[in-house]
Amino acid sequence: MKYYIIAGEASGDLHGSNLIKGLLKADPQAEIRFWGGDKMAAAAGTHGTLVRHYKEASIMGFWEVLKNLRRIGRQMRFCREDIAACRPDVLILIDYPGFNLRMAKFARTYRWPGTTARPKVFYYIAPKVWAWKEKRVAKLRAYVDKLFIIFPFEIEYFRRHGIEAFYAGNPLMDSVAGRTAAVPENAEAFRRENGLDERPVIALVAGSRSSEIRYNLPNMVAVSRLFPEYQFVVTGVSWLDRSLYDKYLAGNDVRFVCDKTYETIAQSSAALVTSGTATLETALLNIPEVVCFRSSGISIWIARKLVKLRFISLVNLIMDREVVRELIQEDFNPATAAEELRAVLPGGTEHERMMQDFRALREAMGEPGASERVADEMVRLFNEK
Repeated sequence: MKYYIIAGEASGDLHGSNLIKGLLKADPQAEIRFWGGDKMAAAAGTHGTLVRHYKEASIMGFWEVLKNLRRIGRQMRFCREDIAACRPDVLILIDYPGFNLRMAKFARTYRWPGTTARPKVFYYIAPKVWAWKEKRVAKLRAYVDKLFIIFPFEIEYFRRHGIEAFYAGNPLMDSVAGRTAAVPENAEAFRRENGLDERPVIALVAGSRSSEIRYNLPNMVAVSRLFPEYQFVVTGVSWLDRSLYDKYLAGNDVRFVCDKTYETIAQSSAALVTSGTATLETALLNIPEVVCFRSSGISIWIARKLVKLRFISLVNLIMDREVVRELIQEDFNPATAAEELRAVLPGGTEHERMMQDFRALREAMGEPGASERVADEMVRLFNEK
């Protein structure tokens, strides 16, 4: 079969890579054309063609999206034309709803010239409509042949809205299992290879977009000055220019490790983490954390008006209570972040409680193998027609 997959950010690239491995196991002759990143390209190998890297398309924040509407429009036109030229059997959309729901509508309503045929439309990792923009549920009903979800509480939510979704566990369990196996057991070797000293590590996971770095890294660096007994390590990414980090790290005793986020977190005593998938990954690695998030004033103002959630971190959302402390916008300041960090470090007042909560979280997430189970179901659904 011919598959066309669209992932628009780092987490989508990660989940897409595990899905591709499952698809190739279920359908060894698969041809895969995709928007994604290096992980998807590595998983697809000779079976795949990378159309556009997500670093060219990833835009976060209400105001940031408004400023880039023309660029986004060009990308959408190109994608529609590429899908039409490729004529895939199946279109698989991974999260990234602002873009992917439009591609779902196009694929559902378009017909290959001279035929009545169109691709099956599968949506993997549902848009967080339970948080905001609930009107997107109607679009999912109208344009998606099958919805694949990753949180157990979504089963009943979508059922109430007339969608019988497929749930097979959370793919992060696959990612954590695979990447944890690659984490060096020898902490000394990791320190030596990355220029770290003997002090215990605190990871600064400031995000994978330039806007996240600009808004969050300065305060994270300021926190590091209050903990001279620890070495703080920024988990950088290679698709962002090193100078973006250096402008905030200059003159500070903060180290930089690139493209080794899992390895760095796994070697840490604790972490300061921006919101997003990284908050859940850190918890699954059993590393205590404080969630720290700042963005543009207008983006935060709009979010507070529209988003109807009690929490922003996936850890707290899944557990439906505050497991990790969330410091958002003005609450994320060096003094408050330092106080919360001390509480969760080994020996701190919240450390053991957080470790117990993380054990409960892993039980709630289920067993590894979700990506393969989803891939099997996708191939089965297509073949049953």
